[in-house]
Amino acid sequence: MQLKTGLELNNEGRILAWALDFPGCFAYGGDQQEALLRLSQAFIAYQHWVNFKAGSGSWLKDIKDIDIRLLESFQNYFINEKYEVVPDEGYEINAWFQYDWVSLNEEEVNQGLQLMDWSRKDLIDLLDTIPEDLRVKKFEGERWDILGIVNHIGGAEWWYLNRLGLTKFTRDDVPKEPFVRLDVIREQVKQVLPTLVGKDMVRGIEGEFWSPRKFLRRLLWHEKDHIHHIYKLKDLAT
Repeated sequence: MQLKTGLELNNEGRILAWALDFPGCFAYGGDQQEALLRLSQAFIAYQHWVNFKAGSGSWLKDIKDIDIRLLESFQNYFINEKYEVVPDEGYEINAWFQYDWVSLNEEEVNQGLQLMDWSRKDLIDLLDTIPEDLRVKKFEGERWDILGIVNHIGGAEWWYLNRLGLTKFTRDDVPKEPFVRLDVIREQVKQVLPTLVGKDMVRGIEGEFWSPRKFLRRLLWHEKDHIHHIYKLKDLAT
């Protein structure tokens, strides 16, 4: 099977490899070769994860051999309020791939909803193992404590909805309590996603393109990436 791949260059100084047909499957590397190698390894772990969660209903159980097919690379950059490209400051423009133009079909949306449920359960199960005092422990060099990461995940999902113009309430109305925020925003995401089946919808906002496919790609990446982040902080505290 060919693994359609996009590379996002200069993602916080790293290369981010995306498996474009498999939301939630990604890998980082110090250079392009390392990112692609790690994506092959990440897909194996992703396949095991889906097979375990879905059981006999897994759509990945029969995949045995993969062949990385690099479709496109995107160099991240920054712009100012006049949409002029500037050095490493201002608003960061993240990857937009040609493949992001492709509308989502019903099967992809249904699978995306399952992936979101599994990822969220992984997050909650992890948080259940972390005592209250550790959730608010400050770590040197880290922007957020663990509870701050939880808050950020919910806020980012509101922001992704906003990129498509699909939020039901303003930023000021987003719940402030982190776990309430997680639940309220995710429920809206789950209501919105099925309405995007077959939508040929691309929206430009603040100098960046967004589509339903990019929305799903980044949403699943973001939560799984921060699950890894929380594991790292938990390990630092033990």
